[in-house]
Amino acid sequence: MAENRGKVLSVQDLVINFKTDNGILKAVRNVSFDLYQGETLCIVGESGSGKSVTSKAIMGILANNAIIENGSILYRGENLLEVSEDEFYKIRGHRIGMIFQDPLSSLNPIVKIGKQITEAMLINSDKLKTMYNDLISDDLIRYKNTLAKMNIAITNERKKLEQLEAEMEAREGRTAGQKAADRALLKEKKAAFKTFEQETRAKYQEEAKRYKAVLTETEKKAKKQVAEYKQQVTEAYRAKEKELKAKLASAGEAEKKQIQAELTAAKDDFDNKLRITKAEAKRRALKIMEEVGIPDPERRYNQYPFEFSGGMRQRIVIAIALTASPEILICDEPTTALDVTIQAQILELINRIKQERKLSCIFITHDLGVVANMADRVAVMYAGKIVEYGKTDEIFYDPRHPYTWALLASIPDVDSKEKLESIPGTPPDMIYPPEGDAFAARNRYAMNIDFREQPPFFKISETHSAATWLEDPHAPKVEMPRIVSERIKNSLEGSANE
Repeated sequence: MAENRGKVLSVQDLVINFKTDNGILKAVRNVSFDLYQGETLCIVGESGSGKSVTSKAIMGILANNAIIENGSILYRGENLLEVSEDEFYKIRGHRIGMIFQDPLSSLNPIVKIGKQITEAMLINSDKLKTMYNDLISDDLIRYKNTLAKMNIAITNERKKLEQLEAEMEAREGRTAGQKAADRALLKEKKAAFKTFEQETRAKYQEEAKRYKAVLTETEKKAKKQVAEYKQQVTEAYRAKEKELKAKLASAGEAEKKQIQAELTAAKDDFDNKLRITKAEAKRRALKIMEEVGIPDPERRYNQYPFEFSGGMRQRIVIAIALTASPEILICDEPTTALDVTIQAQILELINRIKQERKLSCIFITHDLGVVANMADRVAVMYAGKIVEYGKTDEIFYDPRHPYTWALLASIPDVDSKEKLESIPGTPPDMIYPPEGDAFAARNRYAMNIDFREQPPFFKISETHSAATWLEDPHAPKVEMPRIVSERIKNSLEGSANE
């Protein structure tokens, strides 16, 4: 079971809004899920359900108008919503990689593929600098994160104040008395924010001062240690070089070629101990290109993105994501722009790499066919909320939420005789989210309570839960649509015959 593998990422009660010209858009509403070591969690839902916003929050690349109102994203014991950009620089791409939807927009059209794959390696090529950064990392991060927590806490409170002001301005039909009450409340909130800001700065700046003193001492020790390492490596190389040159001076013609090769090898070894050379970066890039299935990597290394097909470009994007050997890979609809046969190849490639590298994977998609091939567990999202959560077999063979039924019923299937069904209506306007279940207006099984109250999660099994009032013990018994049950039956019969 996934739960026995160890938790690598935990998202809890995440709430993300966006400040727009038309009001505050509620994009992610109390989303919680866990990712376990070596598993693939698929987040599925139609466009606008909050899937990509959730993944961008994990990567720390939300737009400037985003307001993280609540929640936490825990990775290695740290809340990613509170870490500094310096810390995120070490996490983003290095520990958590991401593959985006359109490979062409992810690649620079006028830069050769080889340079794009090796770029990150060469930027971080100075091994002495990397060694120094690693030695001071813990103390630097502790200091920077303290300042980041201060700034994030103040910024979030400021955004909440701006959100309150925007909501007041957006209310229609306010009387003069209501406007006066709103102004008084806003004045009170602004005064409270000013007090909060002063107290927060005082608290964190005192803490940061202590960490800064510790960091200064650590930096002195790190510089000394790096200098000693460089001197040790240099002296060892100079001694080896002197020895080989002495041999070369008295060597016969037959031995000179061998000694020259040893000199070259010693120089390469010395260089590789101090930095990642272009030759080493190219060697690594060619190996990764071969790993992701790009034929003739030596020739392809010097080509431009336009010389590759859509599937090959996506393989290049995957190669770039793998250069830093991340432990978590987020795939944001990576096969949407590809035809069906190439989709299958890319999915197979991601599955193989996941197994070989023991990656944990978050796969974002709107295609349940992709989910069936990739997922260990599935989170179904609608209107910014997870509405059903369970293992793949539970979601496909025992779905409980009407939205999950609707998704399954809208997929073309050659075996089912039932007419293909579309989901009626459109998703709600999340600037004005409905009071009850967001899917109620499109749900043929909706009850009165669906329009009044949001349903809690009802536990179906230890690993399966659904947020629908149909699972309430007092709700009338409703059978899933015939087209869904027919597909489940056909699928089970097909599995039995294999």
